[in-house]
Amino acid sequence: MKLSIVILAAGQGKRMYSKTPKVLHKIGGKPILQHVIETAVKLNPNRLIIIGGHGYEEVKTTIDNTFTNNSFKWVFQDKQLGTGHALMQALPYLDNDGCTLVLYGDVPLINLTTLQQMIAKYEDNLVMLTSVLDNPSGYGRVVRDDKYKISKVVEEKDATLAEKLIREVNTGFYILANKFLPEWLSKISNNNQQSEYYLTDVIAFSYSHGVLVDYVESSNVFEALGINNKIQLEQLERVYQLYLADKLLESGATLADKSRVDIRGDVTVGQDCYIDVNCILEGNVVLGNNVVLGAGSILKNVIISDGVNIKPYSIIEDAVIGEHCQVGPFSRIRPGTRLNSNVHIGNFVEVKNSTIAHASKVNHLTYIGDAEIGSSVNIGAGSVTCNYDGKNKSKTVIGNGVFIGSGTMMVAPVHIKDGGVIGAGSTITKDTPENELTVARAKQVTVTGWVKRNKS
Repeated sequence: MKLSIVILAAGQGKRMYSKTPKVLHKIGGKPILQHVIETAVKLNPNRLIIIGGHGYEEVKTTIDNTFTNNSFKWVFQDKQLGTGHALMQALPYLDNDGCTLVLYGDVPLINLTTLQQMIAKYEDNLVMLTSVLDNPSGYGRVVRDDKYKISKVVEEKDATLAEKLIREVNTGFYILANKFLPEWLSKISNNNQQSEYYLTDVIAFSYSHGVLVDYVESSNVFEALGINNKIQLEQLERVYQLYLADKLLESGATLADKSRVDIRGDVTVGQDCYIDVNCILEGNVVLGNNVVLGAGSILKNVIISDGVNIKPYSIIEDAVIGEHCQVGPFSRIRPGTRLNSNVHIGNFVEVKNSTIAHASKVNHLTYIGDAEIGSSVNIGAGSVTCNYDGKNKSKTVIGNGVFIGSGTMMVAPVHIKDGGVIGAGSTITKDTPENELTVARAKQVTVTGWVKRNKS
């Protein structure tokens, strides 16, 4: 069976009150439209067509930059005159045979399994997705005949009082036989309260032509909810976050409070991981076994190995953390950093683009940038690798077993060799020898009378 997928994503989103096109607003750190496309691609369609309109170039550029080497067909809808009019724009690009699945760029949580169930029911007919709601207000009602066959869909603004009592609603998701589309779309009228061309009219056309209108009832009311304003955006964000948190729990992670973790990417967890409250996981995050994430930790594109303890309010980005390391509290690990096993990074320490070998410690109030640090090194509080001269970045190399006294400034490029000891308060501008104490301080001088003169 040839499957085409058409994603309707042309709406302006006036109620978002934003310059950003509606479909580029984010759920779980990704544009709404990206969620829909990711689901669509998993169905392996022969053709994927995206109907764009408002903010067309911005939307197209954003999506094409995300899905590189894609074969999507983009179609511009100049005027947004309803869902039926939008699907008309795709007609020239659809095969005469096969079927078309209609998705929506502002309905991000549609479930892959639900769509697969719809495809399984397709047999040269029309398959729609319905949902039964306690409060169907605002939705088109699914009308059935005396044999319980679906005969039409009536939008609420056009419904009679009796029809408004119907709780089964139309979600807007359809699979349509391509061979019927040209005729049916050409017959759609805009004779309704909104003066729009409703795609829902094809339900009545199908019924009147004796074509079976089959259906799948959605098992999850949230999967068919669209986003029209910031309230709905926030509501679906929370739904999505709880869904992702449940996936982590099912994978064996322990969450202190699943309502207080935000996942904005793909997270893989090993056994016996513990995630405290208010953690944010972005991009691709891999947690090994027995990892502890303290409260308020933020991780983005990181690999965390077994037995690591990330203490509260630490930020780690584009880094690799080796086995049994300790990081934090209040540490910042910046891109390009690699910590080998048993490294300790303490409070208010920043590490950028550096490698730190086994069992080394940087425990307090220190900046390490563009550095290569050996094993069993101890770096005292308030020390800095001075890696930038205002024009160029330079590297600091610290050998194995080195002890750096507190308040040391290491002016790169500089090499502190194995076993060296640097006296506290030193400014090191030259390479130091192995296994020797190096001290570089100005001579202490008392200037008599200076304080009195400057206060008088």
